[in-house]
Amino acid sequence: MTEETPGFEEKPDVPSGAAPDDAADAAGTSSANPAEEGPAAPAGDATATVAGLTAQLDQARTALGERTADLQRLQAEYQNYRRRVERDRVAVKELAVASLLTELLPVLDDIGRAREHGELVGGFKSVAESLETVAAKMGLQQFGKEGEPFDPTIHEALMHSYAPDVTETTCVAILQPGYRIGERTIRPARVAVAEPQPGAAPAAQAPKEEPKAADEESGGPEEG
Repeated sequence: MTEETPGFEEKPDVPSGAAPDDAADAAGTSSANPAEEGPAAPAGDATATVAGLTAQLDQARTALGERTADLQRLQAEYQNYRRRVERDRVAVKELAVASLLTELLPVLDDIGRAREHGELVGGFKSVAESLETVAAKMGLQQFGKEGEPFDPTIHEALMHSYAPDVTETTCVAILQPGYRIGERTIRPARVAVAEPQPGAAPAAQAPKEEPKAADEESGGPEEG
């Protein structure tokens, strides 16, 4: 075994005829790092990376568009649901009000008959008027008047007669008033109707007066 003498470093072998500069070059060449002289990365790898990122971005945009469309569809369905619920709520309320007021119609008829006979007096009058006011606030409207043309959509004829002074089927008496809520009729007006006499000619129109001559209007020619 060979022992190394401390204080001395190994030097590269230099030929006996070489110059000192040659020895330094040899030492520098031997100490260079071969890893620093590796091949450069090809340009195709960068292009492939960019293409991959672009594809991922397109996929993300497509997914975002689908989620946005789903959200818009859900919002539209929710709005339709709210409108349908509100419409149903209003319809149920109208049906309940109409049912209640229909049950009160006989009471209102009694109040009307009592008023016609002069029996609506005292505390009964106050209660009756309060009931009519509440019914009106709930949308109840009374209709049916004598002399109006007969309309089968809102009138119910209980009595029929002929009259010489009518030119069309006319309500000549209101037996029971009709009631409606808005545009909805909850009870037609029960009436007595009269029709023109069969074969009666329409009333003749009065002849029109012919315009008088100018000399007649002025009283004739003046005398000299």
